[in-house]
Amino acid sequence: MNITKATNFRWVMCAMLFAATTVNYLDRQVLSLTWADFIAPEFHWTDTHYGNITGWFSLLYACAMLFAGRFIDWCGTKKGYAWAITIWSVGACLHALCGLGTRLWVNAFSDGAILSDKMAMIQASGNVALMITSVSVWFFIIARFVLAVGEAGNFPAAIKVTAEYFPKKDRAFSTAIFNAGAQIGPLIAPLTIPLIAQKYGWEMAFIIIGALGFIWMGVWLLLYAKPEQNKHVNEAELEYIHQDDIAEGKAIVKEEKKEKSSGIFKCLKHKQTWAFAVGKFMTDGVWWFFLFWTPAYLSSVYGYSTASVESRWAIFVLYAITMISLVGGYLPTYFVNKKHMHPFNSRMRSMLIFAFFPLLALFAQPLGTYSYWFPIIIIGIVGAAHQSWSANIFSTVGDMFPKRDIATVTGIGGMAGGLGCFLVNTTSGRLFDFAEATNMQFMGFEGKPAGYFIIFCFCAVAYLIGWIIMKSLVPQYKPIEE
Repeated sequence: MNITKATNFRWVMCAMLFAATTVNYLDRQVLSLTWADFIAPEFHWTDTHYGNITGWFSLLYACAMLFAGRFIDWCGTKKGYAWAITIWSVGACLHALCGLGTRLWVNAFSDGAILSDKMAMIQASGNVALMITSVSVWFFIIARFVLAVGEAGNFPAAIKVTAEYFPKKDRAFSTAIFNAGAQIGPLIAPLTIPLIAQKYGWEMAFIIIGALGFIWMGVWLLLYAKPEQNKHVNEAELEYIHQDDIAEGKAIVKEEKKEKSSGIFKCLKHKQTWAFAVGKFMTDGVWWFFLFWTPAYLSSVYGYSTASVESRWAIFVLYAITMISLVGGYLPTYFVNKKHMHPFNSRMRSMLIFAFFPLLALFAQPLGTYSYWFPIIIIGIVGAAHQSWSANIFSTVGDMFPKRDIATVTGIGGMAGGLGCFLVNTTSGRLFDFAEATNMQFMGFEGKPAGYFIIFCFCAVAYLIGWIIMKSLVPQYKPIEE
């Protein structure tokens, strides 16, 4: 064993993954923090229109995830990640052109209507207003399509890098650290995006946030190489990274060796793939619902606009609470080191623990009648549980599959999660408009609050259902042989 002090460059890679995930979630949040107060009046949107846009984004993201993982495995982590963040940054910036595109389209194809500026679009009525709504929704869906294609590469690439740079016992913790970007992004977003939109216009919010990805890409291309070829990784750190292979009697291969992925259809033959996919399908929609709809929830139920001080601080506190998930990422390491459990079994036990916390969502709406801070705190706790769950479910892929298939399987699970998000978001938009129009009643609540209560009930039980199905598919640790 090499007694030279090990370098810690693997944590630099983890920091890069954290930064990429932070940018990823900042780009997603721009629309949710600008649509209700800045975009909807201009394009005459309702909750259904917004739900359709977020739903289609989820569906397009799901489809892209299936191929993004395969693409990352095929072209390699360095090039694949660079392509991914370039495409999603372009997609983020494209949103800024949707207003101009809508105005030009309506001016060209409407019966004599001339829309000279935003005020003319806001004041439009009748068939012109309907055309503005329809055209703008499709332009935003196109921009979200480009964003989705690029963002689909983030998690397959990040999970692959984690498997390359960390031994199994550390992967859940390192995943929790980089996945904390999914909380830091939404944490920064409400304090910055509404202010940018208010001062410079909603278009600049998309452009400024979208440009951050190009900066990250330049740093990534300078720093990344596989640990075996990375000049910043010494022999001692390399031995630490490959401790699982060394324990199994495998040699550390320093030459570049490109392994061919098994492919999507072969991976789908394994129950382990389906267990991961079901876990993502049942739970990803919960996180994305809170990500996309919490600002609208505060606006429609409590009357706080996204630019208000109350709303900005409520969203900030919510995502500050989700940072507790770092402890959740460490829990499996504790079980491995202190209880001597197998990494996979420690993750499943941890996920079961985390699956009980979302049950608190059942009380969010009832307690919200006293203060909006109760649902905010509860949503924050549910979000922390989700991110802890997410760090561990991602790590199960590295436990069960060879490195050559990690991005492919992650993509398959991401696709399943995206489908779940599509169903939750499109259903939510329609449910909220229906609840408001019909004054729907549910468990003592009327209108939109009743609609939100129904969705909260689903969020509460989704994780336990997902865990039970996963456990039934893979009752014991069974890795896929190389």
